[in-house]
Amino acid sequence: MWAIINPVNDFAENSMPEIKIAFISIIRTTFDVELAQRVAESARTQLAASGVTLVGPSASVTTLDEANARAEVLADADIDLLVLFQATFADSTMALAFARQVDAPLLLWAVPEPHTGGRLRLNSLCGINLAGHALTRAGYRYAYVYADPSAALALDTVHVRAQAGRVRRRLRGTRIGRVGDNPAGFETCLVNRAGLAERFGLDVVDLDLREQVFAAAQAVPQAEAQAVADELATRVSGLDELDANATQGTMKTYVALKQIAEAERLQGFAVRCWPEFFTELGCAACGAMSMLSDGMTPSSCEVDVNGTITQFILQTLSGEPAFGSDLVSVDPEADALVLWHCGLAPLAMADPETTPGVTIHSNRKLPLLMDFSLKPGRVTVARLSEATGDFRLVIGMGEIVRGRKPFSGTTGLLRFDRPADQILARILAEGLEHHISLTYGDHGPALRALAHMLNLPVYEL
Repeated sequence: MWAIINPVNDFAENSMPEIKIAFISIIRTTFDVELAQRVAESARTQLAASGVTLVGPSASVTTLDEANARAEVLADADIDLLVLFQATFADSTMALAFARQVDAPLLLWAVPEPHTGGRLRLNSLCGINLAGHALTRAGYRYAYVYADPSAALALDTVHVRAQAGRVRRRLRGTRIGRVGDNPAGFETCLVNRAGLAERFGLDVVDLDLREQVFAAAQAVPQAEAQAVADELATRVSGLDELDANATQGTMKTYVALKQIAEAERLQGFAVRCWPEFFTELGCAACGAMSMLSDGMTPSSCEVDVNGTITQFILQTLSGEPAFGSDLVSVDPEADALVLWHCGLAPLAMADPETTPGVTIHSNRKLPLLMDFSLKPGRVTVARLSEATGDFRLVIGMGEIVRGRKPFSGTTGLLRFDRPADQILARILAEGLEHHISLTYGDHGPALRALAHMLNLPVYEL
């Protein structure tokens, strides 16, 4: 299968990577230590049983010196979430010690205790209140949960925050290949390099369209391109009916971009897909980008860097490919918006009731494009937007529904959780970008958690 996972990508095909959590229980010894240890051990056991990987020593910390020592151990660990479990009340010094030394999202966890009319044995809630105030004054962001270790709320909160934390961690150091410049008049695809580096810690790597990508594609051996085409022919119909030379150009483009991703340690591409691919290389880039996205190297057309980043975020949450699309029409009968983009949706999204096909570009009349309807199912829609001049995260939830295929290429009917005309009105009134991204599954809570971690405003569709 052509799906190649980049060496820097810790995805395994069709599986979700592990979530890594550091769990720190804080105890002040003037409270009920025996009860606090039992509650902390219960929480730790519940987390371990829920499928996460717990990083670091299990012993509770009771003094500032112990907190500093533990923080030093965790400072270089790749963790997705730091859980400070307030087993008892304590002053804020230990929480601040971890926040200052461990670069990971913070979750403060307090537990209820029975109203017995007797001694306040833990005073856990007051502990996170005190810690939260100190963290806020010091400029640290955090989330909290107030629930028993066995409560679904507690485990759900930890998992959602850890999933978001994993995205945050993977964004840092991510490298997106920008192939050429965005077309004139496509302000939605302008790139804010400094802002992306400062806010997310990622790099945009410029690649010359002709000297690097076209030259690399033309150098790909015919046999290597044909091997990719032979594999593709096992998943789609009609490949042998298209112009062979142009189809080979798309296959060579895929091989070249894959090789560049490996050599430059890139996690995704934003590609100038027209007009030069058609007028100079004699083929469409769409099919190559579809195959790259299908192999978890997200690729956007029209040099939409923010679109690629959005796809990267979504695929990191879902463990499945993401798709960047235009909204091109409204289907009143289905109360749905029509998604369409030439032919670059990943094949993993094809409706299994029909065999996906291939086609030529509707305007340029050259292959290779994918041709299928998106499979039905719950989807999460998102966009890293700069419509207001600063970053914010646009989030929407909906469902892909079956219906008559409205256009050639890759397309689908997206029924949002609110009426289609309201969604369209919100998009146009806000002046949002013309590209949105989606992946399958309900990942809204994790996206909102990620936005909180990155201090991004959220706009809900």
